[in-house]
Amino acid sequence: MTVPVTPDIPETLDRRQGPFGEVVLRRRGATYEIIANGCFLMDTSDGRSERLLVDAAYLALDPPGPDVQRPAALLIGGLGVGFSLAHAAAQPHWGRIAVVEREEAVIDWHRTGPLGAVSGAALADPRTAVLHTDLVQYVTESADLYDALCLDIDNGPDWTVDEDNRGLYSPAGLAACRDRLRPGGVLAVWSAQPSASFEQALRDAGFASVRTEEVPVDRGVPDVVHLARKPA
Repeated sequence: MTVPVTPDIPETLDRRQGPFGEVVLRRRGATYEIIANGCFLMDTSDGRSERLLVDAAYLALDPPGPDVQRPAALLIGGLGVGFSLAHAAAQPHWGRIAVVEREEAVIDWHRTGPLGAVSGAALADPRTAVLHTDLVQYVTESADLYDALCLDIDNGPDWTVDEDNRGLYSPAGLAACRDRLRPGGVLAVWSAQPSASFEQALRDAGFASVRTEEVPVDRGVPDVVHLARKPA
């Protein structure tokens, strides 16, 4: 007998214990959800903010995105449900796309699991590289340079998934992000709520043109994307 899926009751599809804690993939009706250490991260119900994260970063480039004469290099922090990657890979102006994801389970859910429906074409794109590593470690230790860094690994700089991620929004972490950018490059950080203190931290870290762009949601406070540019 087939048991029907009830939209209001989530079905756990996979549960993994990794070096950073527990990650869970759930299905609620036709929607997939990722839960980390009991904290809801994201789902496949609406990808507007993830797409805006990528588009806003490109348009904020110096020179502005449409005037860039060469394909731009993009680093996405967090594979998530794959909306940011899929959107970037659908655009020809990104010449290189790297995605940093520390959870092996999340990568598996995309490569061999149900989230491949979102990201399959993007993962097969020769411009795409998935880096299985911790984002804080990568931006601190890598020498790679990008035109844009789009970060979506927490619910925001004031609402991190775990204590380890707080270092990304510290003066040292923001300086490392700045160092991964080419002159005129853009840092874009998704957040579930605006943060005036984070805007000031970006300025203190040497970024210019700091601003916050709202993303309307169906209910509650709008999501936001914090944008900041490395001086040319």
